[in-house]
Amino acid sequence: KTINGYEIKPGADLRRANLSGADLTGANLTGANLTGADLTGADLRDANLTGAKLTGANLRKAKVLDADLTRADLTDAHLRGADLTAADLTRADLHGADLHGADLTAADLIHTDLTAADLTAANLIYAVLTAADLIDADLEDADLTYANLCGANLRCANLIRANLTDADLRRADLTGANLSGADLTGADLTGAKQK
Repeated sequence: KTINGYEIKPGADLRRANLSGADLTGANLTGANLTGADLTGADLRDANLTGAKLTGANLRKAKVLDADLTRADLTDAHLRGADLTAADLTRADLHGADLHGADLTAADLIHTDLTAADLTAANLIYAVLTAADLIDADLEDADLTYANLCGANLRCANLIRANLTDADLRRADLTGANLSGADLTGADLTGAKQK
């Protein structure tokens, strides 16, 4: 499959490729290099991006529903307003990524690195963030209703006005986290570290 002159295949070299608005539904881009690629508004539903390199890629308002991004490198990626509903981001690297207003409903973020990521006003309802690394992450006004944060590292995270209703925070590390105005109604904080 070729889009805008770029061959869409596993391991493809798509560095700085212009795939803005492209239909990549179900595409197999396992291990592809999409460093700095423009995927603004692209449709990546059900795409396989396992192990793909998306460092600094622009995925603003992209549709990434049900996509497999296991172990993908999304360091400093731009995902503002992207729809990642039910996406698998297990062990992905989202260090410093911009996920402001992104929809991560029911997404798998198990052991995911979200250090210093911007998750302001993000939707993380029913998201699974078991053992995720959220050190210094900005979760201001984020909705984490029913989210599973069991064993997550939230040291120094900004959780101002975050909705943590019925969230599972068992054994989570909240040392230095700012919970001002956060809603913890029904949240399970058994064994959580708070200093």
